[in-house]
Amino acid sequence: MADDKDTMDEWAAAMAEAEGTDDAKAVDLEELKDEKSNISVDEQRKLDTILDIPVTISMEVGRAKISIRNLLQLNQGSVVELERVAGEPLDVLVNGTLIAHGEVVVVNDKFGIRLTDVISQIERIKKLR
Repeated sequence: MADDKDTMDEWAAAMAEAEGTDDAKAVDLEELKDEKSNISVDEQRKLDTILDIPVTISMEVGRAKISIRNLLQLNQGSVVELERVAGEPLDVLVNGTLIAHGEVVVVNDKFGIRLTDVISQIERIKKLR
């Protein structure tokens, strides 16, 4: 657990340093608050249960369709051309659903992604149907 805290501290320091070097801006995220007047105890309990559900987040650089014959011929050093153009934003998917676009960043020799455009909640709900 201490390693996670150290890693998060390194990321925070690196991101703070990077903010002064380009157009990156710090964003204040609205925390979920216990607003007793708006949420009943039962609703709060249900919300707490949902917030602990694990999800899979993935970043998609691009896609390609190839035949099984070409797939079997791939080896070390092979290059697969993707449909996406260089410099185009990556897709950020949560459980396979597109939620944002972003760009690759390197912080302390580790890859990360800076979100550049978050899909609105209305659009995400439409895609679920």
